[in-house]
Amino acid sequence: MPTASLSPSPLSLPVPGLLERATASQADTVPFSLLDDPLEWSAFSRPLPQQPTCWESSVVFEGMHCAACALSIEDALRQVPGVVSVDVSAASHRGRIVWSDQAVKPSGWMQAAQHAGYRAVPANDAFASDRRRAETRQALWRLSVAGFCMMQVMMYAWPAYVAKPGDMAPDMVQLLRWASWVLSVPVLLFSCAPFFGNALRDLRQRRISMDLPVALGMGITFVVSAIGTFEPQGIFGAEVYFDSFTMFVFFLLTGRWLELRLRDRTAGALEALMNRLPDSVERRRAGGEFERVAVRRLAAGDVIRVLPGEAFPADGTLLEGRTLADEALLTGESRPLTRSAGDAVIAGSHNLTAAVLVRVERTGSDTRFAQIVALMESASTSKPQLAQLADRIARPFLIFVLLAAGGAGAWWWSHDPGHALMVAVAVLIVTCPCALSLATPAAMLASAGALARRGVLVRRLQALETLATVDTVVFDKTGTLTRDAFALAEVHTRDGISREDALAMAAALAQHSLHPVSRALAAAGQGDRLPSGAWLAQTVEESAGQGLSGCLVNRVKPGVAVSARLGSARFCGVALPETDQLHACLSDAQGWVATFELREDLRPDARAAVAALRAHGVQVHLLSGDRPDAVARVARQIGISQARGGCTPQDKLALLQGLQAQGRKVAMVGDGLNDGPVLAGAHVSFAFGQAVPLAQAQSDFVVLGDRLGTVAQTLLRARRTLTVVQQNLWWAAVYNAVCVPLAVVGWLPAWLAGLGMAFSSLLVVLNAMRLSGAVQPLEAV
Repeated sequence: MPTASLSPSPLSLPVPGLLERATASQADTVPFSLLDDPLEWSAFSRPLPQQPTCWESSVVFEGMHCAACALSIEDALRQVPGVVSVDVSAASHRGRIVWSDQAVKPSGWMQAAQHAGYRAVPANDAFASDRRRAETRQALWRLSVAGFCMMQVMMYAWPAYVAKPGDMAPDMVQLLRWASWVLSVPVLLFSCAPFFGNALRDLRQRRISMDLPVALGMGITFVVSAIGTFEPQGIFGAEVYFDSFTMFVFFLLTGRWLELRLRDRTAGALEALMNRLPDSVERRRAGGEFERVAVRRLAAGDVIRVLPGEAFPADGTLLEGRTLADEALLTGESRPLTRSAGDAVIAGSHNLTAAVLVRVERTGSDTRFAQIVALMESASTSKPQLAQLADRIARPFLIFVLLAAGGAGAWWWSHDPGHALMVAVAVLIVTCPCALSLATPAAMLASAGALARRGVLVRRLQALETLATVDTVVFDKTGTLTRDAFALAEVHTRDGISREDALAMAAALAQHSLHPVSRALAAAGQGDRLPSGAWLAQTVEESAGQGLSGCLVNRVKPGVAVSARLGSARFCGVALPETDQLHACLSDAQGWVATFELREDLRPDARAAVAALRAHGVQVHLLSGDRPDAVARVARQIGISQARGGCTPQDKLALLQGLQAQGRKVAMVGDGLNDGPVLAGAHVSFAFGQAVPLAQAQSDFVVLGDRLGTVAQTLLRARRTLTVVQQNLWWAAVYNAVCVPLAVVGWLPAWLAGLGMAFSSLLVVLNAMRLSGAVQPLEAV
């Protein structure tokens, strides 16, 4: 077979999949029926093992603006036969739909969403970012038109505010009104189009969303002012409000445009992490040349070329080349790792420095990256309890807004019809519950994105709310506080034998065993940089549970051979003082040669993590199934005063329930699989996911790296998140409590109501954005 070049081929032609065959401008016209092909489902769905005929799809809904929109989509999809469950997040605009392929196809529930006024597109759609940019540009154009016209209208309105009676002729006043009307028409027809379009859609569907009161306010203000312009002697002729109309449209659009930009930085941060795989990759043909194919067309055994700057599209083994790989999201390792021929690479990690050839071993849902994406998609569509409460309040609140506006207008009508309608408009605008609906999910998503970049996956957003109240953390020992291996602590030798010689002899024997003690001694020998091949072990035999025996030949001194044993004191035939320290002995024909004391390999930041938790008022416990003396020794080393060993899973659960009975909020930190019942029984739980199938991890948080300090960091981030959520909710409540009465009594003009509404929503999102920054390092905690 000819040798394949690692440089890009100029003859490579893209062969994209069905979702990528349209251009960005044509993507909106692709019929939903194309997604009914089962071969396309894997692009945005995954089968549910517990429900053989069901699929879970992740989609993004376009046209959403508020919590009422999310409820409308959920109501529409739940009416489709075959749809099992629906969860839509108002903050991320993402939805999780579980459906049965025996009763419905994707086009069925996508068309139901379309009929409700919201377009559903696959969450990993190739043109999602293009559509977001187009949406942002369109919003900016509407904002620019409103801003330009507002300035001109204010210029024409200013003389009416400062002129004294008799200063302006009636013809001049009327001319300025007509000029203001002309400049307000583009604002009405172009800048206000999204509000009127959404309101009309809601009326056709016989429902209420937050755009309806806003559109009513805009329409009433313009109509009243237009009538006052056309009939200056009529009941509405005393005053026109084109300046207020253009101002509050400008303020509302400013708030929405900034919210759009900020949402891309919060929910968009999660999308950036989930959409790391490339759309296509170069695959080697039988003749050695390369062709570009869609990533989901890859199969195990394919050989692909991954260029610098591209992400690895599948799990595999490096065949040719040497590079650096960024695996921060998948393993929690912040530094780039060297990868050369024979090393494993994982889907979703980035190739940083050189083109390499990779043999594909696992693709699609079999990769660890797919498991991570499934967890993150589930988190992005989950709803915390506070958000669910806000969603339940949203619709009744909107009905209250309409009734309050109508009541205020009726009360003031007898005094001045024009003023009465403007009071009603102020109530409609100022009481929009956008801030209330954004208060919780915006903060939760910002924190989830920041934690994901730190290597902590949030399975449920509700868990952040619960974790903030935790006052007790219970750790498992093996695989959690300690690694799965031992470390060499001390070496004691007989006279005439150096530490290096004893360790070299032990390492030569230990290389022939997979026992954890043998692996620790072999690793210690390599770590001490002993002379390679100084001792060669021959005719090695392993006695299960006892040790190794063999002949050691010294290659440096020809003719020197030693019959040696490595293992327990009894196996080596030596008598040693009683000790609870884990150890291994080395002996030869003359007797005892050396004793190697081993300790469990504690995670390097275990003591600092425990100290950080205790410093913030958290009680720390250690429960383990290991020997009580070993558990007590580890507890002393890392500063835990309450430890218990010899626990069965049932004992751990009983002790956990005992703490809960005392009124304590308990978080459990375990390995994610063996501690399943205890993790499920805790208020909130962490699992270290390095060696655990993520889909089986029975925990609320999955720690991808091996840094124990992330538990303390996540706890403090959760407390900070709950503080921000409470600040947002208090702001939304105080804002409505102050502004609604002012609007009802007529002290709040419409333009100021628009400014207040936009500022209220913007303040909530900006406050949540503070959580999207980097997580504090453990030293700062």
